[in-house]
Amino acid sequence: MKVDNVQGHHGAKHSPEKRIKGLSYAVVIIMSALGILLCVNQLFQLRVAGFMPIASGYYYYVLAFFLSISFLIFPGRKTDSKKLRWYDWGLFLITIAVNVYFALNAETILTSGWEYSTPILPLILSFVLWALALEGVRRTSGTALFIICSIFSFYPLFGQYLKGILWGTPFTLTQTASYHAIGVESIIGIALRVIGDELVGYIIFGAAVVASGGGQFFMDFALSILGKSRGGAAKVAIISSGFMASLSGSVVSNIVTTGTLTIPTMKRTGYRPTYAAAIEACASSGGTITPPIMGAAGFLIASFMNVPYSQVMLAAVIPSFLYFYMLYLQVDLHAAKKKIDGFDASQIPQLSHTLKTGWFYIGAIILMIILLLFFRITSIAPFYTILFLFLCACTRKETRLTWKTLCQFLYESGLVLGQITAILAGIGLIIGALSATGVANSFSRELLLLAGNNIFLLLALGALTSFVLGIGMTVTAVYVFLAVVLVPALVNAGLDPMASHLFVLFCGNLSYITPPVALGSISAAAISGSKPMKTAFKSCQLGAALFILPFLFVVNPALILHGTASGIAIVLTEALVGCYFLSAAFEGWFYGVGRIAIAHRILFFFAGVMLLYPEWKASAIGIVLGCIAISAVKMFPYHEALKTE
Repeated sequence: MKVDNVQGHHGAKHSPEKRIKGLSYAVVIIMSALGILLCVNQLFQLRVAGFMPIASGYYYYVLAFFLSISFLIFPGRKTDSKKLRWYDWGLFLITIAVNVYFALNAETILTSGWEYSTPILPLILSFVLWALALEGVRRTSGTALFIICSIFSFYPLFGQYLKGILWGTPFTLTQTASYHAIGVESIIGIALRVIGDELVGYIIFGAAVVASGGGQFFMDFALSILGKSRGGAAKVAIISSGFMASLSGSVVSNIVTTGTLTIPTMKRTGYRPTYAAAIEACASSGGTITPPIMGAAGFLIASFMNVPYSQVMLAAVIPSFLYFYMLYLQVDLHAAKKKIDGFDASQIPQLSHTLKTGWFYIGAIILMIILLLFFRITSIAPFYTILFLFLCACTRKETRLTWKTLCQFLYESGLVLGQITAILAGIGLIIGALSATGVANSFSRELLLLAGNNIFLLLALGALTSFVLGIGMTVTAVYVFLAVVLVPALVNAGLDPMASHLFVLFCGNLSYITPPVALGSISAAAISGSKPMKTAFKSCQLGAALFILPFLFVVNPALILHGTASGIAIVLTEALVGCYFLSAAFEGWFYGVGRIAIAHRILFFFAGVMLLYPEWKASAIGIVLGCIAISAVKMFPYHEALKTE
């Protein structure tokens, strides 16, 4: 599972495979393998050779193995993209030495109170670890997040000089360094604990699916089911990209892999380059909010709320389904309008053959869901699933692991673990600074006072903040920041806690398809050859549900399965009809009628909005408007209407 693209979020592109070769490739593989073994030993409590560090010591070892290799994989400068420098090796070794020192002294740190009275050597090393965390986030996520993390990491020093909600408890420079490096609320705080305690297995699982050929299977599976239907190429892209993005947790890297297959195929079957790129961008963006794996933020939600991950997964089922439902509807209506057919039968693999050769990929997902929902073994479920996947893959020559694919699997695991460890260590500085100074609580209170009793204003401020922060930060970083400062305000306003956390997560994904950044749309446009901004605006239309759904489920938690069965059924039915009306309005096509006029589209748009709004009076208005719109298109059809479905 990847948090963001391997090129760095909003950062310059580089090619790790050109930079890492020979000795460095072997080192990354060895460090990745040892780090994975460390996590397995800790999570399964194996106590191999009597080794079982305390929790804080374990997190320092995680940094030693994975933060260190981020300095080898990700270059410090653009000019170093194809060559390792001496200082890369230096940072690699220093990271190992510093964190191993802290790990070996973890018990002493706790029993002797080093956080409050730090000896000279660990104090010096605290400054070093602080600097390493900032450099790691700069290399993996770009300058914007580096600046944000840097400013917040120094906040305890100058917060006392600010006024109002920005005033913070004063800290000295040495106290700040000790708090960040030795305390348990900053670098090795909740963000890093999520990696070591829960996330590592899912990251490895994502790499295992790719290494064993899962990407091709999901493409063939979607093709065998939907290939013959109209607009089949786009529907295949939605299903396959959604599946793979859910498993990998990455938007951009999913686009540059599956998109190289889906986008040209869509163009060949009749989709315009802009539309094809927008479909891929929206499908990949939706995958990262779709169970069973929702990226790092899903596990962070579980940690912040102190609930099993299965609860987060279940809560996201209906919102993610509605997102893809509306995307699928628009694609189907567009195909009907443009007369875009499906694939020729000769181009479609047989479903029976596809399942026969790759059934274990679906089996692995089912096994994962069973382990999460019924056995509730969140941290170790992916390891059992990986074992099942590899054992089944070995039964076929085409999917069997070779030495080369095993090395690539370990490398990909190390790459993603190195990146996410560096990112979350940097984000930990933000959490630590806000927690230490007490600013998080005061900011939340003031935001609530600013909005007064207007819940919509509070949500609008939250969505806008999520989008703005998403321009320069990863989705994970946006979520963590707002989970500290915004979510408490939403909860104090009386909103459902789970819905509030999901609201922030969903809104944080907006920047991937929304101008001016629209990293997902721009990446897809580069493959399709379309204009980036035109693609981004088309993505906003196709991904419109992402703008609407967060406001719906946070106001009416029935959409996240919090409520009675009848209440959930009613709200879901209204949402399904509302999404269809909106899709018809956007595409200008209605089943059984054909093309519809502008006036009809306006009626359907407002009918859809009213049905989606979680309040019975609005629903009643939506039903009336929908009936009027349907009657209107029947009585006054568009003059070029094609009587077809």
